[in-house]
Amino acid sequence: MFVVANRIRVASGHEQAFEERFKNRKGRIDGFPGFIRNLILRPVDSEYYSVMTFWESKEAFEAWTHSDSFREAHKERPPREMFSGPNVLEIHEVIMDTASDG
Repeated sequence: MFVVANRIRVASGHEQAFEERFKNRKGRIDGFPGFIRNLILRPVDSEYYSVMTFWESKEAFEAWTHSDSFREAHKERPPREMFSGPNVLEIHEVIMDTASDG
């Protein structure tokens, strides 16, 4: 399994608009071959939102980035002032995954 994490610095006052962008895009990635899960994490003690997608393989993620669904989901660029710095994209291979028994 692969996790793609995009850490995004959202400028103060733009948080609600940023979150709405993802709520309005819901469903564009769901059902894509190899897609497992999507998490949008609001910062508590940092300035970075985290957008995390989980994939069966790196190839599945790369196929998504070349798809019509990806282009549709990213076609409306947000205003530049929504961000207070560059984003950081990281791709990780999962080597261990544990969960609570409860």
